Amino acid sequence: MTEAPQNEPGIAQEQSAANQTDAGAASPAQPAAPTLEELLQKAETAAQEHRDAFLRAKAETDNVRKRAQADVTAAHKYAVENFATELLAVKDSLEAALATENASAENLKGGVELTLKQLNAAFDKYRLAEENPVSQKFDPHRHQAISMVESDAEPNTVVSVLQKGYKLNDRVIRPALVTVAKAKAETA
Repeated sequence: MTEAPQNEPGIAQEQSAANQTDAGAASPAQPAAPTLEELLQKAETAAQEHRDAFLRAKAETDNVRKRAQADVTAAHKYAVENFATELLAVKDSLEAALATENASAENLKGGVELTLKQLNAAFDKYRLAEENPVSQKFDPHRHQAISMVESDAEPNTVVSVLQKGYKLNDRVIRPALVTVAKAKAETA
């Protein structure tokens, strides 16, 4: 009887290892690295998205600027609308007084006083304050001196007011025209 040849132990192990290596190569253990074309495509897509976002942001900024500019223009154009509305009542009163025929001086005076009261109410509502600086120290920021006169009053004191001044919210919009006291000249 002849015996079948047996494989040598070293050869069987090498074949088994080779079979396992071939099987491992067929299974995807590691992902393949992206190609340059794929990387370029991703970069171009991202760049296009960033460009679109930039253009949208720029357009929104332009729209906000234009809206703000229109708001400022409207604010300048219609800034005195409420004040003008208040003055319309005063004008109506003056026109009604002039339209009255055969009005006595006393009636006209009473109407003018009521009209002045309406005007003062409008001024108060919009913080337009009268400046009547008699006996106050002369202030060149609030007063305009027309002349200086000798007076018993302290020098640089307002002696008389020729035209009242007005302030709007503590800003002088018309200085008061005043006469200022100067020291009396001493006679020898």
